[in-house]
Amino acid sequence: MTEPPTQPSTPPPAPVSDAALAYENRLLLILFLAFGFVFFDRQALSFLAPFIDDDFDLSNTELGVLSGALAFTWALSGMVIGRVSDRLGRRKPLLIGAVVLFSVFSAAGGLMTGFFGLLAARALMGVAEGAVLPLSQSLMVEASQEHRRGLNMGLLQGSAAGLLGGIAAPLVVVWVAEQFGWRTVLLLTIVPGLLIAAWMARSVREVPPGVERGPDRGRVAAAAAGASTPLREVWAHRNIVLCTLAACCYLTWFVVIITFTPVYLKDEKGFSSGTMSAVMTCFGVAWVLWGFLTPAISDRIGRRTTMIAFTSVAVLCPLAVVYVDNPVLLGGVIVLTYTGLGCFTLIMATIPAETVPRGALATALGLVMGVGELTGGVLAPLAAGWASDTWGLETAMYISAGGAVAVVLLAFGLRETAPRVLRRRAERTAAPTPTKAGATR
Repeated sequence: MTEPPTQPSTPPPAPVSDAALAYENRLLLILFLAFGFVFFDRQALSFLAPFIDDDFDLSNTELGVLSGALAFTWALSGMVIGRVSDRLGRRKPLLIGAVVLFSVFSAAGGLMTGFFGLLAARALMGVAEGAVLPLSQSLMVEASQEHRRGLNMGLLQGSAAGLLGGIAAPLVVVWVAEQFGWRTVLLLTIVPGLLIAAWMARSVREVPPGVERGPDRGRVAAAAAGASTPLREVWAHRNIVLCTLAACCYLTWFVVIITFTPVYLKDEKGFSSGTMSAVMTCFGVAWVLWGFLTPAISDRIGRRTTMIAFTSVAVLCPLAVVYVDNPVLLGGVIVLTYTGLGCFTLIMATIPAETVPRGALATALGLVMGVGELTGGVLAPLAAGWASDTWGLETAMYISAGGAVAVVLLAFGLRETAPRVLRRRAERTAAPTPTKAGATR
């Protein structure tokens, strides 16, 4: 197979204007909050499961179905909306509509009186939420300076989800559920989403300031005009194939551990709701830290090396949930080993964005995320739920660890895309070779 050319090598970046830098930071904050609340709403179900169980008597399989339904519609939406966005050359109006709708459907879950009603609300919520990440990362990559690209995309995808979905969600959701009931938690989730949508309408631009006059003018203009790339050319990139396979396995690691750990800690280890919430908060702390540190490190040492090293550590996290009984020690081990969320950004956003032409950016991000969600987000929790009902909840943790092992193996095949690393390689190749007599040739 002949691989199509990747993005052309770029000259050293030019200085940016104060307006462009201010917009980059403002856009990062807006999208950070938007995707953070996407994951706050998505994670809320896991933390509410012990409370919902009192009303609906959920089995582990039904809990897996609820998680899988959202992931299924999330996946389809990401693939379709990403493609539509590239064809229209528009991202802002689609993103605002997605934020409004996921807020409405999340709140609707609090009005449901049975399992199937809750299932429908979660599925519709996935339709809206699935569009947010490819659209957000497409806007972010265009507005980012080269040396901050990995950092910005990591903050948006990894740290935002960790701070609001991993740290705030277990603390706020469990406390509000204990005080006012689980329905109140879901009903309140409509407020931040509507506020963020209004801020987007006022402040987000389709093309960032300064780009019209910069070296990216041609590429951004082509993307804005809808100059999309055929799908077969997107799939012809080895990095896109490997990132898609890695997304399937990494989402297995993530969705299974985050879905079943709260129930495992309460039912198998006998932790109280407060202790379970505190341990789950450690996932969020690690999520925030590694969510931006890992992509930032990859800006310097390379995407491939970072993927191999940090995913190898992530294998240990689900095993620690099974074998570490002391909650304080378990929390510490989780903070040190929950490194995979930073790698998520690399395979689902940064590496694809640095591989395909700008006109196929949202399409590539939607495909990697969508196929990954269909496998790791839909099938994995269903399989893990069935396996847990059959052989015990620890089986889910072994499935999660296996997903991370597969990602390590896939990462060895990635081609490097980090601009700084590629520039260093090109400089070493172009440098004259010294001879024995001290001359150069």
